Amino acid sequence: MSRLELLVDRDGPLTRAAVLADGRLTDLHIDHADRPSLLGAVILGRVERIATGLNGAFVDLGDGLSGGLSGLLPAADVRRPVLDDDAPHSRPHSHSNRPGAKPAPIGALLRTGQPVLVQVKADATGSKGPSLTMDITLPGRFLVHAPLGRDIAVSKRLGSGPERAALAQRIEQLVTGAGWILRAGAARMPDELLAAESEALHLQWRAIRDDARAGAAPRLLHPGPDAPTRALIEQGAAVPAAILVDDPAPAGGIRIGDGLLLSGLRDWCGRHAPDLLPRLGAHRESQRLFDLRDLDGAIAELLDVRVPLPLGGSLVIERTEALTVVDVNAGERGNPLEVNLDAAAEIARQLRLRNVGGIVVVDFVNMRSRGDAERVLAALSQAVESDPVQTQVYGMSKLGLVELTRARRGTPLAALLRP
Repeated sequence: MSRLELLVDRDGPLTRAAVLADGRLTDLHIDHADRPSLLGAVILGRVERIATGLNGAFVDLGDGLSGGLSGLLPAADVRRPVLDDDAPHSRPHSHSNRPGAKPAPIGALLRTGQPVLVQVKADATGSKGPSLTMDITLPGRFLVHAPLGRDIAVSKRLGSGPERAALAQRIEQLVTGAGWILRAGAARMPDELLAAESEALHLQWRAIRDDARAGAAPRLLHPGPDAPTRALIEQGAAVPAAILVDDPAPAGGIRIGDGLLLSGLRDWCGRHAPDLLPRLGAHRESQRLFDLRDLDGAIAELLDVRVPLPLGGSLVIERTEALTVVDVNAGERGNPLEVNLDAAAEIARQLRLRNVGGIVVVDFVNMRSRGDAERVLAALSQAVESDPVQTQVYGMSKLGLVELTRARRGTPLAALLRP
């Protein structure tokens, strides 16, 4: 079992949260004060116009959000309004869609000027505004609250058949309200932690819903999780051995007590993760935490096109407008299978750290047999399995190229770190 650490610091406009496994960087979350992310934010928007050709609606999110760009709400993501209904698990109205069903025409679902409760599922990119959904989800370490749902869903990673039914029955006795997803790793958590998280997430939802009913649109109701919180949520049931926060005093100032980073994280843990409070502490040494652990250098390397592989060879990662291309080079090593197996794990790691989204094409070193190619595909599929962002490996083309997709979430690292 790897020893996990979460290291948090503030560096100018950047708030950074780095996850290390046995001292090696495995996950990186960054917030940029000048380029704030809306990912996960819940907003009371207002339908600006109906886009029949896109079967969607452009939603005004309010001044100061998303750079003035309207968000796109596809018809498939329209759900019944919750502003007039106090029973989140009641039958959907006729002017809403059920998940997975063929969406009705957008004009039959929404009208111009209508207030809509939406969540940002992908940040704005270029001239495109944020992607929106009315399927609100509030993530925790063990559970995800989907308050407009009626069921208890269990992660596919948590067994099958009677095991899944037993888990769902157990959770049903612990949670508050309807609409829950049990995350992988949560099954071994004690009942009291699951019940406490359920209560915290349900209270969060009620506060959002009540706030939405109390005021006019458009306005922000609930921000998405910040970088340190995202890091803890995505680790799920994997508990860091230590959570260290380096929160320097303002330039020329004197730090008195805990900084805002540490106090904010302590407050979140107190409500959502009380088991983590004993592991949370301040970095008190004079040398900056990220300098002490040489993380600045490791982060800078993530902007390089070329990535050395642990056992020799290298990756070349290049981003085009349409997709990301990864070329595997063997270097001086002569065994293509060993090189490609080495590359598979590093490719998964680089996609996570760089926050690459969209289509990815990998050109592995040519292999001698179909059996070797299948081993490499299996290794890559296993390597991306633990990625909290949905990643799908589609197989190898006739040209020997491996195709995969990774859901777009947040801003790519290169865009966050550009001057």
